[in-house]
Amino acid sequence: MAAYGLLIDYEFCTGCQSCEVACKEEHKIPVGQWGIRVLDDGPWECEDGKFNWNKVPTPSRLCDLCAERTAKGKQPTCVHHCLAGVMQYGTVADLAKELKEKPNQVLFVPKPYKY
Repeated sequence: MAAYGLLIDYEFCTGCQSCEVACKEEHKIPVGQWGIRVLDDGPWECEDGKFNWNKVPTPSRLCDLCAERTAKGKQPTCVHHCLAGVMQYGTVADLAKELKEKPNQVLFVPKPYKY
């Protein structure tokens, strides 16, 4: 069986946190815990005098890629509700090909997963 994961293009994440809210609602995650959390990288000044500030959606150990949803052929709730469309769900093999094509992305594969 193929391993599945999330490919997150953090270059275009707007930091809206819709993935956080959708995940917490879907899984009834208590206050102070997250299945996915948008973290800040920045702000920091670049050499050209401009500032960089990345918003990076980061799945936690609670993330199971919405196993119940994906078993029904649906997308994980974070992918479904992402307003910027920066998340993809699929096989690790397919997502790794996408990852090679563009920088500023991360591939998340939860453990344990079964082959």
